[in-house]
Amino acid sequence: MLQGISPLLSPELLAVLCRMGHGDEIVLSDAHFPAETFNSRVLRADGIRVPALLDAILPLFVLDPYVKSPVIMMQAVPGDTLDPAVGAAYREVIDRRRPGTPDFELMERFAFYERAKKAFAVVVTGETAKYGNIILKKGVTPIE
Repeated sequence: MLQGISPLLSPELLAVLCRMGHGDEIVLSDAHFPAETFNSRVLRADGIRVPALLDAILPLFVLDPYVKSPVIMMQAVPGDTLDPAVGAAYREVIDRRRPGTPDFELMERFAFYERAKKAFAVVVTGETAKYGNIILKKGVTPIE
């Protein structure tokens, strides 16, 4: 255990977050996401919901302020609907931890998969909400 670091963050996830450079992206996927199909660096966070993981990551992770949307969610396929509570739960954490973050970009399912292929890593969470996937783009870590 480390003081000031959430126990939800595994040593492997901490190492990935540290190795990421500015502009790199990480996918926090729901439990149904085909992570191994789209990325070779897959970590597990079974049993942990995305809002809790966001709350643990964002104190350590600057979102890129130089892009239109440093946060991307998968949009519903035609004929399906997004549960607005999912995005609202994610937004609440991001607004609390990183106020001023622009609105999320909603990305078509297959475009999201292509983006996941290029991500630094995919973290498969215990999130069971449909369309519970989110991509975070890392910014430059300030030196204080």
